[in-house]
Amino acid sequence: MSFQLFDLSQLHLKPLHERQHDISKEVMISPETVVAFDHPSLDILAEHIRQARNRKSTVLWMLGAHVIRTGNAPNMIQLMKEGYVTHFALNGAGAIHDFELAMIGATTESVAKYISEGQFGLWKESGKINDAVKEGAGEGLGFGESVGRMIDRENFPYKENSLLWNGYKYHVPVTVHVGIGCDIIHEHQNVDGAAIGATSYTDFLIYVHSISNLEGGVFCNIGNGVMGPEIFLKALSMARNVAHQDGKKISDFTAAVFDLLPLEGQNLLETPPKNDPRFYFRPWKMILAQTVTDGGQAFYVAGEHKYTVPALTRKIRT
Repeated sequence: MSFQLFDLSQLHLKPLHERQHDISKEVMISPETVVAFDHPSLDILAEHIRQARNRKSTVLWMLGAHVIRTGNAPNMIQLMKEGYVTHFALNGAGAIHDFELAMIGATTESVAKYISEGQFGLWKESGKINDAVKEGAGEGLGFGESVGRMIDRENFPYKENSLLWNGYKYHVPVTVHVGIGCDIIHEHQNVDGAAIGATSYTDFLIYVHSISNLEGGVFCNIGNGVMGPEIFLKALSMARNVAHQDGKKISDFTAAVFDLLPLEGQNLLETPPKNDPRFYFRPWKMILAQTVTDGGQAFYVAGEHKYTVPALTRKIRT
């Protein structure tokens, strides 16, 4: 080894009960809640999702972690149970929030407070995800299934509102797509980079398999600004490569982005010029402009996730 490594054994981890939590289970939004939000694209998207279910095409929602933090799990779980969404995909932070909420009914710490103390992310119980992933890697499981199985086996008290646990229970893929070094559990002594890589890559292949059935389906990227578009682009290329060999196509699908950037009046199918800062807003460029030009449809909904997801859920179910 040419370079010195940081010695993980020097770290001091504290129990989660000593952490000040910014979010509790009380944030959960019931599917029956009527929110004050509407958008002209929601009715169209809801109908497209219903049609996709009828034709047994993929409906995949790629989520940012904030979608979990704002209490949307009950709405998404309901859509999972009723077969409207066939696949959910999370980043690593989304999985951690889901896991902590299932385990202790709370999540999220003040970065400003704990980074100053050198304690950010260093909480013992959160690292149990690493143990779940190591065991799952040895059995060829994906990251999401491995964590969902631990929640089930250990009977976490608040598992009913866990997207990972419900995916495990109902055998619906909830995949987790990890960037090494991005998540707090990568700080822990029990981390295994090879296991994270193996299980996350297994989840990527599960994701690609779902994208292979996207013809006539719907892809929603909700609050995932970088990883979501990048993964979708590669998965779609792989799926199309195989489809083209069989004389098939994956072009007639609906792509939708839910985020905060105002894009009213923009031509969503046209990539903004490089001198426009929005050129670097990947969800527009990669999902709306670059992947549906062969026959699909693109939609953009600007709004806070605590309003947009429940509003879409209600329209799908009514």
